[in-house]
Amino acid sequence: MNVARTIVAPLAFAQFVASYAATNMNVAIGTIADDLGTTVIGIQTTITLFTLTMASLMIAGSKLTDIWGRRRCFLLGLAIYGAGALLAALAPGLGVLTVGYSGLEGVGSALLIPPIYILITVAFDDVRERAKYFGVVSGAGGLGAAAGPLVGGLITSAIGWRASFLAQVLAVGWILFAARRIEEPPPPERRPRFDLAGAVLSAAGMMFVVLGVLQSGTYGWGASRKAFEIGGTEVIPKGGVSPVWILVGIGALILLWFFLHIASRERAGKDPLFSIGLLRNRTSNLGLGTQHIQWLTMQGSFFVISVFLQEAKGYNAVQTGLMLTPATAGILLASAAAGRMAGRHSQRRLIRAGFGGTIVGFALLLALAREDSGVLGFAPGLFLIGTGVGIMLTASVNVVQSSFPDAEQGDISGLSRSVSNLGSSLGTALAGSVLVAASKPGDHPFALALVTLTVITAIGWVLALLLPRTPAGTPAAEPAAAP
Repeated sequence: MNVARTIVAPLAFAQFVASYAATNMNVAIGTIADDLGTTVIGIQTTITLFTLTMASLMIAGSKLTDIWGRRRCFLLGLAIYGAGALLAALAPGLGVLTVGYSGLEGVGSALLIPPIYILITVAFDDVRERAKYFGVVSGAGGLGAAAGPLVGGLITSAIGWRASFLAQVLAVGWILFAARRIEEPPPPERRPRFDLAGAVLSAAGMMFVVLGVLQSGTYGWGASRKAFEIGGTEVIPKGGVSPVWILVGIGALILLWFFLHIASRERAGKDPLFSIGLLRNRTSNLGLGTQHIQWLTMQGSFFVISVFLQEAKGYNAVQTGLMLTPATAGILLASAAAGRMAGRHSQRRLIRAGFGGTIVGFALLLALAREDSGVLGFAPGLFLIGTGVGIMLTASVNVVQSSFPDAEQGDISGLSRSVSNLGSSLGTALAGSVLVAASKPGDHPFALALVTLTVITAIGWVLALLLPRTPAGTPAAEPAAAP
């Protein structure tokens, strides 16, 4: 147990801090904008760029763990993250805040998060024990995302928004101290070469896709609501095709180029950013799909509820965070029971149950939550959403990571974390675009946003139905043969 605590405690706390950073600013957007003399849109863009940076660089960061070492990448990522948090705390304007928060914290997260899951996977061979500690780490991530609004609101109201970044600096300092006892796993027999072109293509492709979705709030999904200009030159007139589809299309083409690139490198015997063979594992692919939708659902719902409470009910940062407490409690309770549930039920059953509970939670919110509703109108739905997400987060991670041997943990961990963070980015972007698009008189933007998230959650439940059956307490799939 002492060994487990030595390894898991700093890893879980690091995941908590990174997830906290993605949501704590949502309740302080107006305060930060006023203090820095900028706009709410500017701060929202900075927040989205943080998760987008993580998603874009996660695969590359994971590959570096095989080249530089897992523990070394974890510590380097923490150092970069801490420097970014300190810079953001001292930021005199939006530009410096973006560099510190979106840039350095995003890059640091991309380096430190993949080793978290790799180190746990290689440290614990028993699947039930591995599921238990995946539950601790995944629960810490979900708890950080859920507690971000409350903790961020309390710190912002009591001290100021800059103190929230200084608290992250102190947290990173403790993690660096605690992580000194983590041992570096044995390196691979041959250190791969870094695929720079692949890293650039994957990052650019994902960035264009998310930026495209973000533009839907301004230009709409169909005909463009306004002229689209680049450098003062009108590229698309008002009423033309929305630039959303152009940007998403560019991203899709770049991603196609990326997949062709890594397949070509693999055929030539060169080291790709990740092996294309990872995408031939049906169980892992379905698990990645459920992971993506879980994080999209969680971040999207927290964003929608936070905006509703602040805009429709006039809540401040602390009140908004307190209203989200039932979701936080649900995530914490479900994650704490992850190891026990993994020993009694298959991963497939847990993921299906999690999606089912989340769908019921959305239904309760739509039925009970109104502008004049008190805590009891929101609590049941939020608790079920948090519990559902907490149940399936750990199970999905276990499905994906346990589908591959130790030799491929670097690649699959990066792909897994990238897919999850891409879901977080798209969740906020998609929910925000629906809110803006449905904000005309007589419309019900918040209800429409929740319905949209419910439909996406139902798609995740269908993916869970397609997962192959596995006995309780065993891996989701037999590991592929090590290369």
